[in-house]
Amino acid sequence: MKLAELTTAGFADLLASDAPAPGGGSAAALEGALGAALTAMVCSLTVGKKKYAGYEELARSVLEKSNGLKARFVDVMERDTEAFNAVSAAFGMPKATEEEKAARSAAIQEGLKGCTKPPLEMMELAVEALELTASVLGKSNDSAASDLGVSALSLRAAVQGAWLNVLINIGSLKDTALAEEYRTKGEALLAKALPLADDIYSTVVKSM
Repeated sequence: MKLAELTTAGFADLLASDAPAPGGGSAAALEGALGAALTAMVCSLTVGKKKYAGYEELARSVLEKSNGLKARFVDVMERDTEAFNAVSAAFGMPKATEEEKAARSAAIQEGLKGCTKPPLEMMELAVEALELTASVLGKSNDSAASDLGVSALSLRAAVQGAWLNVLINIGSLKDTALAEEYRTKGEALLAKALPLADDIYSTVVKSM
């Protein structure tokens, strides 16, 4: 069964179990989906309201894009778990002979590369979602302002959680050039996301 098909309680129970996956990566993706969903909700509560008619076009656009990002976060949540399962299978390969050891090592390295891509994608999605959230600050339903703040917090957790998963994977990569490429990309995304999330949260708090 896909993670997205579980109940909320079922997902939480599976996360709390001794099963190695889903783990922090999937939780980070779920945080991202929740953050995007909250921004979509605020836009839904803005569309069609006479008071916010001047922002109707913006709200509709952000609503559509946020829903799209929500779906992409859910998709990457599934792929993150699949990638982890692949590298776990590689660690379980036989290693009795030199040939088997070499094949196992190569499979592990490929698996680690595969495990690094989903969290990097999560970071990219989080930046996109934060930019959308920031774009409707002060231009959406005032009564739902707190939800934009929670959206920012959820997306902040998503990007930092994803970053931790990038770090733990590249730390075992033998391809140091690729590891450095991933690190540089992740640091750049983090540098964009964190100040943006903090600014959104601060602006929401000041508006109350």
